[in-house]
Amino acid sequence: MTSPLLLELFGGFAGACFALWLATQSLPSPNFSILAPLQRLKPLLLAYLRRPGVVASAGLLLLRLSIGVMMIHHGQEKLADPQQFADTYVVSLHLPFPLFFAYAAGFSELIGSWLVIFGLFTPLGALALTGTMATAAYQHILTAGLNIYVLELVVLYLGGSLALLLNGPGRFSFDAGMAGEMLSELEPGTPAQETGIQAGNQTGWVGPADSLPTPIKINF
Repeated sequence: MTSPLLLELFGGFAGACFALWLATQSLPSPNFSILAPLQRLKPLLLAYLRRPGVVASAGLLLLRLSIGVMMIHHGQEKLADPQQFADTYVVSLHLPFPLFFAYAAGFSELIGSWLVIFGLFTPLGALALTGTMATAAYQHILTAGLNIYVLELVVLYLGGSLALLLNGPGRFSFDAGMAGEMLSELEPGTPAQETGIQAGNQTGWVGPADSLPTPIKINF
């Protein structure tokens, strides 16, 4: 992959991320009744994105960079001549529309690599790489049997991508940095606050619920 093409891909990906961020700023407030099930998953999501400590997160960062950087050129090579890749590999799998699957494999590796490198939507990127590598391993076994010299590189990529999918991106990632802010926006007000607001709307009192004026009882 030439340097201009690498810079062009990086600029396009960065621009897409910036456009996505701008789009999220104009989104309406979430409907908490609809997002209530997601609230129950919040601790699990935070644990997945921030589970490892600093040392483990540094290891995951190195793993992400190693797999992502090395996988980029595989996707670029497939997209450079998709017909040749389809005739050489996809046809042997007896899949319909081999050219379509050649493009799918190329874009999965190219886009998935960038997502893994930046740690942005890491599960999607790791899943894309895992899927292509699992298919490649099956193709190698189908055509060459259990040949360790043919399978070793594919198995290394497959194991690394699967490890990222199961363990998360680590703390040094866009996912971990955005997780707290994005999930905190899904938190509705506490019941006491909501009760106070509703009571204030009915009585004209705008203070908290526990400071509402006590009604005066008059006996006749």
